[in-house]
Amino acid sequence: MSKSKSKKIAVLGTGANGSCIAADLTRNGHDVTLIDQWPAHVETMRAEGLRVALPDEELHVKVRAHHLCDLCAINETFDIVFLVVKAYDTRWMCELIKPYLAPDGLLIGVQNGMTADDIAAIVGPSRTIGCVVELSSEIFTPGLVQRNTPPAGTWFGLGSLDPSMDGRVPEVEAILRDVGKVSITQNIRAAKWMKLVVNTMSLGPFAMLGMRISEAAELPGMRDLALKIGAEALEVGQRLGYPIEPIFGLSPEDVRGSNQLLEKLLDKLCRDVGPRARDCVLQDHLKGRYSEVDLINGLV
Repeated sequence: MSKSKSKKIAVLGTGANGSCIAADLTRNGHDVTLIDQWPAHVETMRAEGLRVALPDEELHVKVRAHHLCDLCAINETFDIVFLVVKAYDTRWMCELIKPYLAPDGLLIGVQNGMTADDIAAIVGPSRTIGCVVELSSEIFTPGLVQRNTPPAGTWFGLGSLDPSMDGRVPEVEAILRDVGKVSITQNIRAAKWMKLVVNTMSLGPFAMLGMRISEAAELPGMRDLALKIGAEALEVGQRLGYPIEPIFGLSPEDVRGSNQLLEKLLDKLCRDVGPRARDCVLQDHLKGRYSEVDLINGLV
């Protein structure tokens, strides 16, 4: 067994993206515990396993799933915790899992928004690795996820918040390579802001139309609006000290000095997620849930 597969892993928050990550890690032989707050989803996974419908195949994986209220009875600590919850749930979820994170364990927020420093403030900088994610999926039925980006189209960016943690990043990289492509960045905060820029352009604006991402992007005038929103977010980030950082697997040459940076990022997002994807804000509205817009466009 490889060193990465001997680690005890928890996926805290197994909605759409969390379920995709947990399913891939489980089927690749990792020791994974799923923890979620949706009782029907947990009970379905326990009874029937987890199904993930990809564009070209469907996975059916037997998983070890627990409700949040079961956490106190698990009675173990985790080496790696992937936090895959809405940005507004970050702080209380970190406090919840903190006693179950090993002293030298790592907590990775696989989330939208600028959550990495909030995580570090609670579990400590020496137990935090920053992450940017490109993974499109949705869940409306307990135990069944539609994943729009298969592993070949899924991407993670990883980086330490402090140079003293650079040596721990490859541990997480080795694990996430079983879910998608992985890049290591020297400025994870800037990379997270770059993803925030893309999210400002697409999530809220496209959700207002009630349309799939590919449909909304082609609506007359919508592309221009999205690019204006992105330009504002990019300028705010640069004034805050975040340089342009490549994301989505693009190279530094692809993004630095480009006079079409925002167009390139928006086009790549639309290609990667494919024609059936609905963004997470639209999904939240359809479910009657609070969305992350306040921590994305609202933050800008």
